[in-house]
Amino acid sequence: MTTEFVVLHALRIKGFAPADAVGDIVCLERPEVDEQLAALADAELCKHLEKRDLWQLTPAGRERHGELLADVPESELDGLRQHYERFLEINVEFKDLCNRWQMRGEDANDHSDSAYDGERISELRTLHDQAAPVVAGFAEAVPRFGSYATRLADAATQTEAGETKMFTGVMCGSFHDVWMELHEDLVQLLAVDRHAEGSY
Repeated sequence: MTTEFVVLHALRIKGFAPADAVGDIVCLERPEVDEQLAALADAELCKHLEKRDLWQLTPAGRERHGELLADVPESELDGLRQHYERFLEINVEFKDLCNRWQMRGEDANDHSDSAYDGERISELRTLHDQAAPVVAGFAEAVPRFGSYATRLADAATQTEAGETKMFTGVMCGSFHDVWMELHEDLVQLLAVDRHAEGSY
């Protein structure tokens, strides 16, 4: 996969993204990301939202991404497909776990019960351990997927260390953030119809 494609792909996954987040997804150092983003902006394939320091695809960028997506080697896609069904099984468990982390019955979880939260965090570790071989399988097919393994492990460890926003926090690199990026990455590469699949 070319640098042009993976940077476009990262922006397609994220919608809006700072340069550092793009680098995390595509496994590139910041100078190379900055250079590619500048080139894409010059070609009017992405734009920089200066006030928030975020990057976004333009309609032309989305079209270019689609063109390049069609050139992803079938061998890589087959390697991802081998593990995708297992990922979906774990995804169902993860969505349920996130719900039980955020809610207790009909009420929002105010996180005042450390024993309850501790049980959910323990479940997150178990789920992470179950997902690790699946993510490793993805990385065998497409090496940059190894970044998801590292980031999920870091988020799980930080959650266990008391940084509870790293469970389901938004736009902070939480386990949930990274898991959703991983899922969207797979959806884009494998041309999955989320509605037909019923996975959100």
